[in-house]
Amino acid sequence: MQVSSLNEVKIYSLSCGKSLPEWLSDRKKRALQKKDVDVRRRIELIQDFEMPTVCTTIKVSKDGQYILATGTYKPRVRCYDTYQLSLKFERCLDSEVVTFETLSDDYSKIVFLHNDRYIEFHSQSGFYYKTRIPKFGRDFSYHYPSCDLYFVGASSEVYRLNLEQGRYLNPLQTDAAENNVCDINSAHGLFATGTIEGRVECWDPRTRGRVGLLDCALSSVTADSEINSLPTISALKFNGALTMAVGTSTGQVLLYDLRSDKPLLVKDHQYGLPIKSLHFQDSLDLILSADSRIVKMWNKNSGKIFTSLEPEHDINDVCLYPNSGMLLTANETPKMGIYYIPVLGPAPRWCSFLDNLTEELEENPESTVYDDYKFVTKKDLENLGLAHLIGSPFLRAYMHGFFMDIRLYHKVKLMVNPFAYEEYRKDKIRQKIEETRAQRVQLKKLPKVNKELALKLIEEEEEKQKSTWKKKVKSLPNILTDDRFKVMFENPDFQVDEESEEFRLLNPLVSKISEKRKKKLRLLEQQELHEKEEEEEPEGKPSDAESSESSDDEKDWVEEVRKQRRLLHQEEKVKRQEQLREDRQTVLKPQFYEIKAGEEFRSFKDSATKQKLMNKTLEDRLKLEAKNGTLSISDTTVGSKQLTFTLKRSEQQKKQQEAEKLHRQERKTLRRSAGHLKSRHRRGRPFH
Repeated sequence: MQVSSLNEVKIYSLSCGKSLPEWLSDRKKRALQKKDVDVRRRIELIQDFEMPTVCTTIKVSKDGQYILATGTYKPRVRCYDTYQLSLKFERCLDSEVVTFETLSDDYSKIVFLHNDRYIEFHSQSGFYYKTRIPKFGRDFSYHYPSCDLYFVGASSEVYRLNLEQGRYLNPLQTDAAENNVCDINSAHGLFATGTIEGRVECWDPRTRGRVGLLDCALSSVTADSEINSLPTISALKFNGALTMAVGTSTGQVLLYDLRSDKPLLVKDHQYGLPIKSLHFQDSLDLILSADSRIVKMWNKNSGKIFTSLEPEHDINDVCLYPNSGMLLTANETPKMGIYYIPVLGPAPRWCSFLDNLTEELEENPESTVYDDYKFVTKKDLENLGLAHLIGSPFLRAYMHGFFMDIRLYHKVKLMVNPFAYEEYRKDKIRQKIEETRAQRVQLKKLPKVNKELALKLIEEEEEKQKSTWKKKVKSLPNILTDDRFKVMFENPDFQVDEESEEFRLLNPLVSKISEKRKKKLRLLEQQELHEKEEEEEPEGKPSDAESSESSDDEKDWVEEVRKQRRLLHQEEKVKRQEQLREDRQTVLKPQFYEIKAGEEFRSFKDSATKQKLMNKTLEDRLKLEAKNGTLSISDTTVGSKQLTFTLKRSEQQKKQQEAEKLHRQERKTLRRSAGHLKSRHRRGRPFH
């Protein structure tokens, strides 16, 4: 069973499992059911509910007990008994069936219209009579008051065959070149035929005269629709005395009131395929229109889509089981489709177990058609960095988001957060350890979250038990043993923040814990530490001096609230003053950078020169740099830099340098004195 959902309407496909060949023996079928899981889990609602090649038409008898279907190849008709959930009989025919009709409440009177102009009558025992019409037939209807069969086809005439007299009557002459479909209103007997020119002609069988003409081709053309050919009438259906639905070959459905020539509503399938079947669902005011690709269910008053059904193979015919939510389809495949929609109505009486089965599936949902996809919004795509995939085949737009492959989603999420799996794995391991510990002998200990609250509840429970034992009063359930509040003592996200402003204002008297409870809490924590030495992280928060219980004195409550308010205001005032002081001290000064004297800014040199230099060998570059004197200078993005190194001088070298310095000073003084004597001698002055 396959489950699909559209607009929150669940559709159960009862014929999606594997089909077994007819030539297999019962023993081999049982062996396959043991080996193959898909074969074992399939639901075979009606045994052998299929055709050898293709099913063309399918109908339900008026009493609802029999389902008749025609198919090929070879041309045949099969009748299924719903009370026995199996095939009742099968009859092979001479040619393919265009359409058929059951004249009785069961299968005892059937009329077949063949594609070779023959009309074949079958009774309960089998073939009864065969006759022929002048032109190829396409559809026919039965008029119960007069026992007349009206045949339309590749002719402008509507042939009438009276079953009481057993002869043809005068045909009805229409203005059309050919007629495609016809239908008779069961309320007042109005006969309507759809022509190839896109018109609907209405006739009165009593007077054999035309009473109305509707131009549906002109009404089906709207501003939004694109039509390349003339719309012809491909489906026709009456509902009640005044309502009629018309389907065109271009994919439009027109809803008419017989008192007006203007359609009440025009519904476009948007596929451009001929409408093959029309049905009315009165309990929800729905119309079921089907083309070869999809079955659409929409409201006949507003045209709003209710849900849709899209099988894997092309649709040939659709049958709605009366007064139920079951839908039968004839497809271009051997298997005939069975769909159950609980919203449309209950299951038929012969398969009432489907209601219980679908209720169990809704309680325990299994895989659906969207399990392989992940629904993401536009914000999720931006967080994952996949916004550029919008409009690509990797994303399929749906409502306010997109569907993407679950494998791609997990891969991208792992790239964005590579440690997510490790955290998930640690949490799972921690949960497994907690589960195994829960199976041990439990001692009286506190939970890892909200220890103070749990201790308070335990003491209150003990006091209640004492009081109820004395007064014999029925006690209320405890929060610690209630599963609804279990997460509050397990998940750290529910830890009560006693330092918050809300807690201090709402619980002013909880700020002072008694010494007795503090000692008890310390003892319990020490006991837990001995039991949980292998824990990696501490559980919960340690109790401090501010953890407390509520005081019994209710008169101090107002004073404590005011005190807490004053403390909060003082803390905020101190914070603001500190912030202002920091802002005043911080002075923003501009910073300037200057190149030292004698240095050259060489960070932005000509790139072409550098490129030429890089193309040379290392030997040539070193020679060029030594020649230019730039061997020790390196050009970087932050400027030119040069490094020099000096060696440390020893004490002996320092003494030698000082002696050399004194020697040089003495020589300078001697040179000066010698020069002074020479100048005096030149001027003729005597030496003293």
